[in-house]
Amino acid sequence: MTLRASGRFLLIFTASALVIGLAPGAQAAPTLAQIQAQVNDLEEQATAAAEGAQEAKVKLATLQRSLNGIQAQAAIQGKNVDSISRTLGIIAVNQYKSGSLSQSLELLFSSDPTLYLSSAGSLESITRQKSIQLKKYQSATQKLNATTLTVEDRLAQVKALQKKFAQQSAVAQEKLKKAEAILARLKKEDRDRLAQLAQEQEDSDQANSLAQAKSLSGVSGRGGLAIKFAFKQIGDRYVFGADGMVYWDCSGLTMRAFQTAGVNLPHSSAAQSRMGKSIAFNKKQPGDLLFFGRPISHVGIYIGGGKMVHAPRSGSRVKIASTNMGSKRLVAVRRF
Repeated sequence: MTLRASGRFLLIFTASALVIGLAPGAQAAPTLAQIQAQVNDLEEQATAAAEGAQEAKVKLATLQRSLNGIQAQAAIQGKNVDSISRTLGIIAVNQYKSGSLSQSLELLFSSDPTLYLSSAGSLESITRQKSIQLKKYQSATQKLNATTLTVEDRLAQVKALQKKFAQQSAVAQEKLKKAEAILARLKKEDRDRLAQLAQEQEDSDQANSLAQAKSLSGVSGRGGLAIKFAFKQIGDRYVFGADGMVYWDCSGLTMRAFQTAGVNLPHSSAAQSRMGKSIAFNKKQPGDLLFFGRPISHVGIYIGGGKMVHAPRSGSRVKIASTNMGSKRLVAVRRF
């Protein structure tokens, strides 16, 4: 082999080695910390989807109540239309039987003016009564038609919300399955190690949360009562759609906490964010509700000092944590 040929061979060999080194299969395997971060991210996404499902569920319940009321109204209006219709029928039959029109013509040429005037008055009364009933019938029919259209519109909305609820629930389950699939690909010792690290982190967070809860005092009013309730749940596990008394999701916890303070909130962070009084971020006080994400997908109770008590996500527990949630930004503060 000539020197030039051997040089070309070396160049080709080196380039090939670089290509092989850059191939996806040759990339360094992710560390356990990276895998844990990936799993946590999927659990966060699942939690956000679950809150979306809760919002759809709350809207669906409200819409269903509205639909039930409108359907009941339509039933009453239908009976009213039927009743007026029957009255009109009776008037028509009676008029036909009495032969009011032909009788009045006969009386017109009668020799007894008193009899004519009496019959004419009866005919006018019957005609006026029929006219009134016709107007009532037309009005009642128009109302029934309008209500029927409203019912149809509400039914369409119900179907759309049912579909959204199912979709959001499916997304939440899909994200959890992806997280489980990532863990399933690990060696058993690595899975055990990750589980141990996660347990140690949660135990540490719980101990710190309980210590902070003991040191916090002096919060009065409804917010203070809500905080007191939430502190008693520290260490309880997060579960989609749960509202106590052992398992919680974020809005389930805040709903029950404020319920103890006499405030009725829906089981949805997005729905809760539309209630109460809006507060500027720099004016927030302990007991205010903090809302995160666009669209809103998380809620916690502010306790002061840049901290809140909340039910974070799947795989975690109720705890005290920083209000800085990274990419999930604070978007609203409400006071009750």
